[in-house]
Amino acid sequence: MPYSLGPAGLSVGAVCRIVQDMTSSCINPPLLREVTMTSPAVSDKHYRARITKRVDLAPELWTIRIDPGAEFKFTPGQYATLGIEGEEKRSERPYSIASSPYEREIEFFFELVPNGELTPQIYALQTGDELLMRKASKGRFVLDTVSGRKNHLLVCTVTGVAPYISFVRTLYKDWKEGKFQGDHKLYLLNGASRSWEFGYVDELQRYAGEVPWLKYVPTVSRPWDDANWKGEIGRVDELIRKYSDMWGVTGDNGVGYLCGHPEMIEHGKGILKRIGFTKEFLREEIYWIPSKEQPAKS
Repeated sequence: MPYSLGPAGLSVGAVCRIVQDMTSSCINPPLLREVTMTSPAVSDKHYRARITKRVDLAPELWTIRIDPGAEFKFTPGQYATLGIEGEEKRSERPYSIASSPYEREIEFFFELVPNGELTPQIYALQTGDELLMRKASKGRFVLDTVSGRKNHLLVCTVTGVAPYISFVRTLYKDWKEGKFQGDHKLYLLNGASRSWEFGYVDELQRYAGEVPWLKYVPTVSRPWDDANWKGEIGRVDELIRKYSDMWGVTGDNGVGYLCGHPEMIEHGKGILKRIGFTKEFLREEIYWIPSKEQPAKS
């Protein structure tokens, strides 16, 4: 494979994220594609990136594509740090990258946090507006291609699908060009409360219908709010055992990835451990810390 989708496990998020360091024996220096732009950088550490496209998917969910304005290297699954310079201070947060390194622009999938420090400011931006972007990508929540395990169970909620989109787009291009033989199998469980929260459902279903190495199941946890939904129902973590058994992904032959809601990650991790997954073959990316006073939203 020309792209090392690499080693594992750092927690960062698309909505106010915490980074959790996880150790792994799967360390493989990634091969990075360089993307060169022409606009000048804003500082030694930041680019002044321009929004080239915005798509509103639901009242509090949207995607943007940005031109960073200069070279930006990353491995699928990593994150970029975006920021806005305020009158009193600069606000910055890390956000998972949804685009592939093969793409010229960088794509992000956001969920609005009404009282958050940064997402309300990004929510107000439109096509043509600018924001800050740190020059260096970071993160180790990347595909394990060195441990010898070929089955990858990818579990996520809403915006947590972003790093998996980067995996799939990159592998799809390599597969079409004969650089990836399909030996790594991706099994993606995508959870949301309602179907309009699936930011990439059409794209993923199209890929899954075309390639033999991707299985994709979106599931809705509140079907009573979504009468037109005809697919799988239930919380995504509660479906892990059903689909891991169906697909033959076990603690002996697979790697488990959990991305998004902290409660889902905690429950999902427990389920995967009970069916034989050890810490070495579990990756997690937590998208915020739930309040101690209030339970996390479902």
